[in-house]
Amino acid sequence: MRSIWNGAISFGLVSIPIKLVNATENHSISFRQVHKTDMGRIRYRKVCELEEREVASGEIGKGYEEPDGSIIPITDDDLAALPLPTAKTIEIVGFVPAASIDPLQMDTSYYLAPSGAAAAKPYVLLREALKRSDKAAVAKFALRGRERLGMLRVMDEVIAMHGLLWPDEIRTPVGVAPETQVTVRDAELDLADALMDTLGAVDLDSLHDDYREAVEELIAAKVEGEPMRERQPAESGGGKVIDLMAALENSVRAAKEARGEDGKVAEVTHLKSKAKPGGGQGEESAGAGSVGKAADESSEEKTDGKAAAKKAAAKTPAGPARKTAAKKTTAAKKTAAAKKSTAAKKSAAKKTATAKKTSASGKRASA
Repeated sequence: MRSIWNGAISFGLVSIPIKLVNATENHSISFRQVHKTDMGRIRYRKVCELEEREVASGEIGKGYEEPDGSIIPITDDDLAALPLPTAKTIEIVGFVPAASIDPLQMDTSYYLAPSGAAAAKPYVLLREALKRSDKAAVAKFALRGRERLGMLRVMDEVIAMHGLLWPDEIRTPVGVAPETQVTVRDAELDLADALMDTLGAVDLDSLHDDYREAVEELIAAKVEGEPMRERQPAESGGGKVIDLMAALENSVRAAKEARGEDGKVAEVTHLKSKAKPGGGQGEESAGAGSVGKAADESSEEKTDGKAAAKKAAAKTPAGPARKTAAKKTTAAKKTAAAKKSTAAKKSAAKKTATAKKTSASGKRASA
């Protein structure tokens, strides 16, 4: 990999020559601005507003604009003469637990590679010291004309550096959190926990950019002159008022089905409020005759239902009596079965005796 910066790590009195290499790369697809009628490229030209002519790169310098609009020229020599100790040095200023640095503060990532054979020993020394301490080094460095903050940590067998935003570059989240007071029930938290457990961990290496793949397919189809394969558009849930409990239950069920598990979710029973005794019964307001009639019909149906239930209860024996009747019926069945068995045995015995007598008589007659 090509280095973008050469310098050294300053670790107390130890200096480690290193090369800075980009640890990330951008795979997003970029487009050019074109003229719609003839597909000609649209380019930006650097024009001097005073002379109204295009200026070459060699004629362009730096300048600071004052509030009144006047320009203060700043040259590269002016910047090079500034007392910047980190111009060619990554200066370690201290060590902190890696977890103490908020990911919100992290910026671009780099790999630090030893520059030359002589740098191998101090490089490995710093790497192993970071491993054993389980801490990250906080450092200051200068890149592309400005001083930056960085965090050094070990990744596999390499020292990686994450550029950090300065603390005053992190905005305070004023007015971002919901201003209305919201109450979350335990049942909702339980379902949220169940959804988290069902989704489980994720292998980050298995994730990919679906949008970039779709754009690549679109470009390939345009090149080949073929129609683009239709994709199902993603449903947008924005702006909808949803039943949170139902959404959580459906999410848990869908996640389990995706994993091949049972999609059943324990149902949450919502308690209904009890009607006040005598409330609304037999009352009818002016202009609400249909409502009163419906209430009367409902009351009559309830009365008929109660009467039918009483008649059925009168015909059916009470609990203990019912059990006694069942026991008597069972005993009677057993007695009848025993009598039938005894009768069958006696009948079989008689047939056997008759057969024996017949056989003996036959033998005598032949004799």
